[in-house]
Amino acid sequence: MSVEFFIARRIYSQTEGNRRTMPPAVRVALIGIALGMAVMILAVAIITGFKKEVRNKVIGFGSHIRITNLDNNTSYETAPITLSDSLLHLLRSHPDVRHAEAFATKPGILKTDTDFQGIVLKGVDERFDWTFFRDNLREGDVFHIDTAEISTQALISRYLANLLRLETGDTFLTYFVQDNVRARRFTISGIYETGFIDYDKLFVLTDIRQIRRLNGWAGNEASGLELRVSDYEQVDRIAEDLFYALSERPDERGNILYVRSIKELNPMIFSWLDVLDTNVAVILILMLAVAGFTMISGLLVVILGRIRMIGILKALGESNRSIRKIFLYISFFLIGRGMIWGNLTGISLCLLQSTFRLFRLDPSTYYLDAVPIDLNLHSLLLLNLGALAASMLMMLAPSHLITKVEPSRSIRFE
Repeated sequence: MSVEFFIARRIYSQTEGNRRTMPPAVRVALIGIALGMAVMILAVAIITGFKKEVRNKVIGFGSHIRITNLDNNTSYETAPITLSDSLLHLLRSHPDVRHAEAFATKPGILKTDTDFQGIVLKGVDERFDWTFFRDNLREGDVFHIDTAEISTQALISRYLANLLRLETGDTFLTYFVQDNVRARRFTISGIYETGFIDYDKLFVLTDIRQIRRLNGWAGNEASGLELRVSDYEQVDRIAEDLFYALSERPDERGNILYVRSIKELNPMIFSWLDVLDTNVAVILILMLAVAGFTMISGLLVVILGRIRMIGILKALGESNRSIRKIFLYISFFLIGRGMIWGNLTGISLCLLQSTFRLFRLDPSTYYLDAVPIDLNLHSLLLLNLGALAASMLMMLAPSHLITKVEPSRSIRFE
């Protein structure tokens, strides 16, 4: 054990053993570090959780990558592409593609005896991944697609069910305006609620063959394909690779295939989510600055309280560097204690919110019904190491005061 560490531990232990001797400025510094650490943990957990929840909801409705006809515009009334075996094999054998499924969309008007609402009918096939909708199911169940018979079951949102006063098992008519107005009757198999109102009030899920019949499409035609990838962080690269791989490979009817990632399909939402990273950076910098300046004042008080000891150590031959190390060790002990309390406070609040969802949100504004929390060990370690390193670097400046102490004057200091 070094001499500097031994002296620092004795000084710190004496302070810990009798709390009344701890200067008020040091206590304020400890509280500042603890509060700053707790706020930083909460900020990272909430923003990360918010981004993850909103992103997963958008992906749940639109998957990671979508392949459609190049002639399609922004309307949900789409031109079809032909799903050949070679195209499906190419996509499903891609090392980064986890799942591929066909879909079709068609706008219509959902009508009951007393109300009506514009909706988009989204047709899915037997390969559709129901995980997202099962996780958000509130009543009933998802419908089963039988390859032998076209299903008339439909999955609607809680928003539409409340608006049109529908329940599981009820039937409703959907009208489609094309050359001739056509109608289809559906039975509600289940009701979902994601909190993403922009999509909840729009999508009704049913058998893809209903849309094929309405549009007069063949059994191997669809609005497009939705792909799920193994790693979301690589979605842009994978979409770009598929774009170049399929750009010169039209389908069997000569239609050009257009590949877009979920970020390209929803640029405003993902740009907004990216802006949140700036908010996190600002919060972290402010909290580090507050905690750092309070710790600087605390260290200055500790140094001024030990001026006589500094003078004696210098008279005994200790160098400025060695004495500075003593007070940096003390700073490390105090910062460590503040960070421990900050971690306990921040993690406890995160666990309480994650378990009991104490703080609620308006889904129509925030797309979520409660403050989301996403706390992982990797982020927690990086946050603690960064805060500790930044705080210790800030301690170097006040410790420079030790070099100005003169032994001949400080030994007489009272």
